[in-house]
This record gives sequence, C-alpha cells and structure tokens, in this order.
Amino acid sequence: MIEPHVSAPPAGPGVTRPVGERGRAPLPVKPGTGRALVLVCVFVCAACGLVYELELVALATYFIGDSVTQASVVLSVMVFAMGLGSLAAKRLRPRAAVGFGLVEAALALVGGCSAIALYAVFAWTGGRDGAWSDGSRWLLVAFALGIGILIGAEVPLLMVLIQRIRRQDAGGAVADLFAADYVGALVGGLAFPFLLLPMLGQLTGALLTGAVNAVAGGALVLGLLRRDLSVRGRWLLLVANVTVLSLLAAAWVLVDDFERAAREAMFGAHVRVAERTAVQEVVLTGGRHGPLDLYLDGRLRISGRDEARYHAALVGPAMRGGPHARVLVLGGGDGLAVREVLRRPGVRRVDVIDTDPGVVRLARTDPGLRALNRGALSDPRVRVATGDVFDGLREAASRALRYDVVICDLPDPGRADSTRLYSQEFYGLVGRVLGGSGRVVVHGGDVPSDRFRTVVSTVRGAGLRVVAYRGGGGAAGFVVGGWGEPRIDAARVLRPGRPATPSTLVHPRYGG
Repeated sequence: MIEPHVSAPPAGPGVTRPVGERGRAPLPVKPGTGRALVLVCVFVCAACGLVYELELVALATYFIGDSVTQASVVLSVMVFAMGLGSLAAKRLRPRAAVGFGLVEAALALVGGCSAIALYAVFAWTGGRDGAWSDGSRWLLVAFALGIGILIGAEVPLLMVLIQRIRRQDAGGAVADLFAADYVGALVGGLAFPFLLLPMLGQLTGALLTGAVNAVAGGALVLGLLRRDLSVRGRWLLLVANVTVLSLLAAAWVLVDDFERAAREAMFGAHVRVAERTAVQEVVLTGGRHGPLDLYLDGRLRISGRDEARYHAALVGPAMRGGPHARVLVLGGGDGLAVREVLRRPGVRRVDVIDTDPGVVRLARTDPGLRALNRGALSDPRVRVATGDVFDGLREAASRALRYDVVICDLPDPGRADSTRLYSQEFYGLVGRVLGGSGRVVVHGGDVPSDRFRTVVSTVRGAGLRVVAYRGGGGAAGFVVGGWGEPRIDAARVLRPGRPATPSTLVHPRYGG
C-alpha cells in the first residue's frame, strides 16, 4: 500500500517548493540502495532489448540476405514502435510497479521466443536457399513492432519508479536512467556477436536472454517493490513470471530437436554436418545419399550437381590465358577452385585466403567434401591462410608478392556484406599483385544484369583491361582482367567428363 500523501506548506514568492515524501514507495532497503538496484535492472533490460533487436536483424539477414536492408527495416520499425510504447505507458503510470513487471514478462516471452517462431515459419512455410514467404516477412515486422512497443514502455515506467524510490530533479533522473540504458545496450551489443551467437547460437541465445530479462524484471518488482503491490498484484506477477520462465525452459529443452527438424525441413533429410563456425552457419547435405550440397548461412553455396561446370568456367579460361605457375585463390576454402587450378600442368604454388577456418577444416576432413575437391587443400603446393580476405590481399600487396593468376571465388556480388570485395579498391590491390601478364577472374553474377555490368565496370575502373564471358552451362557471368588484353578461348570452357559445351563470349567492352 502506498503511504498517505502529506501536503507540503505553500512556497513563498521566489522560493522553490521542497520535494516531500509524496508517493514514496515503501522499500525493504535504503532509498540509495533501491535506486542503485533500479539502475542495475535498467542496465540488464537494456542489454536484453538490444540482443532482441540484433537477433531479428541476424535472422532476417540469414533468411533473406541484404543485411543493410534488413537492419534498416527492423531497426526503423522498432524505433517507431518504441515511441508508441512510450505513449502507451502513460496509462500504466498510476500502477507503475505492476505495469513494469508485466511489460518485462511479456518482453521476455516475445523476445525470447521470437527466434524460434521466425525459424519455424521460415523452415515450414518458406523454402530452401533463402526463400522467404510473405507471411514470414509480416511476422518479422510484427515481432519488431511488438518488441519495440514493450521496450518503449520501459523508460517511462522506470522514471516513475526511480522517482518514488528517491526524489531527485527530473533532469538528473533522466540522465541516470539513460546512462544505465546506453551502457546496457553497449554490453548487449557486444555480447550478441562475441558471446551469445558463437557459444549458444541464435535460438538458445534468444531463450537465455529472455530468461535473464524475466528474472531481472521480476526480481525488481517482486523483491524491491513488493510492499508497493496489492496481494492480487503480487500473485499476478508471480504467476506471469513463473509461466514465462517455464515456457522458456521447455523451449530450451526442446531446442535441439526443433533445430534438427527445422534443418530437415529446410535442407532435406540427409543433413550430415550442421555447425556454427566463428563466421557463419555451415550445413552439409548428401554426399553418401546423392550429390553433396554446401549451405552457408542458409544459402546454397555449392551444389554437387553442377559445381564442376561452374568452377571449370571460373578457373579454366584464366589459367589457359598465359603463365600460371603462381596462383592466388581469394575465398575458395572449400577447395573446389583449387582442384581446378591443380589440373593444369606447371602449377608450382597456390596460395589460398579464406574467411572461415571452419570451412577449410571441413574441406580437409569431411569425407564427402574432401572427395569432391580431391584432397586439393592437402597438396604440398597449396598454402592456406584464414582471415579477412581484403586484409590478406592488402598484406600480399605490401609484401610485393606477384601472381600469374588471381581467382576470386567470392560470395555473390549481390550480398551487402561482400560489397567491398567488389570495389575498385579491392581490384586495385589485385592489380598490385598481378605480374605483367597476370590475369584475375571473378564471378560477376547472372548475365545480363545491372549487377554484372557494375562488376565489369568496377574491374575496368581499377585500370585493368577486361573480357567478360558467360560459362558454366547457365546464366553465370565471369570477368577476366589483366594489364594486357586477356586471351580467352570461350569455346574451351567445358564441363569435365562431358562433351564440349561452348560458352557465349560477351563483347570485351560489355558494361562500358
């Protein structure tokens, strides 16, 4: 029960009215300690809130791609929703303690289960290789809206609570709350990519965050502010928090079985390897039961049905265009481009720079993938380095290394996270490591497309002379660049073991 209001004497002219004991909540601790506990709760809840935001962005990027667009959509919707939540919280201010407890319980449940719900909808209503149904898109927006409203309701209610614990000027209270909020957001933003995601994964990490959120909110209200609640309010919050924690615990117990079933729905029944490396989620299917497929972050990276044609089209023309004793492969940690390089006689050294050591390890140890690349990464002529491809190329340029051929076996140019690997700066560095008659080849996307024209123009913009061609038995377009005019015999881009299939040579000035 709230203590009765004691009116303060009227202030005289020019005298500020003193802040009395009006509305002070009865506490089991000193007001200073209570205020500190509220700020700790603000810190924890802010960290959890940012984890929910980043979780939605990561899932949207994983399923749809184009991280810039997904981050913009999710964050803009959430910021808008936070404004709505702040307005809605005005109705809860007379019952700030119970209102805050219910908001945190709801946020813990919605935020903690958001990843599982989105994963389930994508797996069973979407499709493979990044398909995303309209219903799934709306569900993503709905979660961003709901979580944003609940986060937005926190600060107004906390403002009421901290003022009732110990009165202070409004500016000082706001400064304290936002300082704790921003520091918590910093911790949550760093914990997600460096702790939760690599150690627990997206689903378990979200569930743990929800549990922490529920415990923090429940402990503040039921522990610190319990005397400010009616008996009915205490039971309501107790039942709500126990229910939320029970649901999160049940989901935690079942999450491994759920992930297994979802992967089978997405990738088929023959998932042999499914692991999250330090860089991405890697899934290998088939091998023993049909062609081997490699998925990176949910997208088909290698299909055993047609990878031979693709890699022959990528590697063959550049290797046949002149000297090829020293070769640099950027990307290609799966070993398939290296396999094609080693087919050519006269290769003395192949340097590989790949982002993900997990993929390199699988290429060397997984029986199916090793059989597909024919043990290329174990060849004594091959040296593999892992790390950022751009930084590795910069280091090679600074050491004045020279290569006859540079193979860019990189992610699709349409992905926002690979944009800098298709920049003039990148190909300027490539030009620095090319010998006088050296060649660089890069996959430029489907032909014809604006994306392909952009890649051609970018390579040319780095000062290289280019020839573009289509090969691999499909619409895939490739660009070969060099200091001299590249010599490309497009009719010899073949699928190994199959009759000759001439590729279409695109005009050398394509995309100009």
